[in-house]
Amino acid sequence: MQEKTPQTPATPNLNDIPQEAFDWYDEYAHGLIDRREFLSRLAGLAVLGFSVTAISSALLPNYAQAEQVSFNDPDINATYQKFASPDGHGEGQGYLVMPKKMTQPAPVVLVIHENRGLNPYIKDVARRVAKQGFIAFAPDALYPVGGYPGNDDQGRAMQKDLERAKIEADFVAAAMYLKNHPSGNGKLGAVGFCFGGYIVNMLAAKLPDQLNAGVPFYGTPAAESLRDNVKGPLMLQFAGLDKRVNNTWPDYEDTLKANKVDYIAYTYPEVNHGFHNDSTARYAEKEAELAWQRTLSFFKQQLMS
Repeated sequence: MQEKTPQTPATPNLNDIPQEAFDWYDEYAHGLIDRREFLSRLAGLAVLGFSVTAISSALLPNYAQAEQVSFNDPDINATYQKFASPDGHGEGQGYLVMPKKMTQPAPVVLVIHENRGLNPYIKDVARRVAKQGFIAFAPDALYPVGGYPGNDDQGRAMQKDLERAKIEADFVAAAMYLKNHPSGNGKLGAVGFCFGGYIVNMLAAKLPDQLNAGVPFYGTPAAESLRDNVKGPLMLQFAGLDKRVNNTWPDYEDTLKANKVDYIAYTYPEVNHGFHNDSTARYAEKEAELAWQRTLSFFKQQLMS
């Protein structure tokens, strides 16, 4: 009798994965459910015969897919730099990416990671920013506990265990370190994703006179007590299917309107939270590229003029 060759589970077509699976991944990624519960829910889905392993593999990050700009790209120079954070953890560290051909001081952009530390996707975003002529700096909130561990689950748990106020103070310190960089032109931008989007909104409230342009991607607003401080300009990017974050936007927008803040907001229909992250199945290439080109144009307008 001929032995059957074990079949590798097919990779799901993303259009075949029910929206519930993306929603559960969002809950899992933000610590609302654990990995066991996430996989248990996936097991309850019959997705055209695809296994839980195949579905979870499609949803979970594959950082090998995320590199658009190599760390040894000839147009940039990437190093790790430390900065003082007396109100936070005492000292922080980030990934500094400089354009190699700078003929004059350049604007600076803080690149802020999600809730799991400085992963390869965010480092690549910093390199993309530097390729456009900006000085990019991506701090790692996990530096005080050894840095991003190379594993998102562990990184998420490590970040959750850190004191939130000290993390925020570290990012404030990182922003001021970058704004005062000797090769910078004194104009500071910030772009962040998910938790990083929240941090951009927080910086806009805590550093209204120092932040010259902020772009939060699917980020929740700063504490209500701080929102009246925001001056902008801001460009806010939202995913149409992201109910959790989008539910926080109407009240925040009312405050921005009441205070005549300079802002513009875009919502991209039928895409999920994390649609810019090209390491996961949530990535929506068309919308991500549009949002990114809008972001770069906004920074050039606000920081280079």
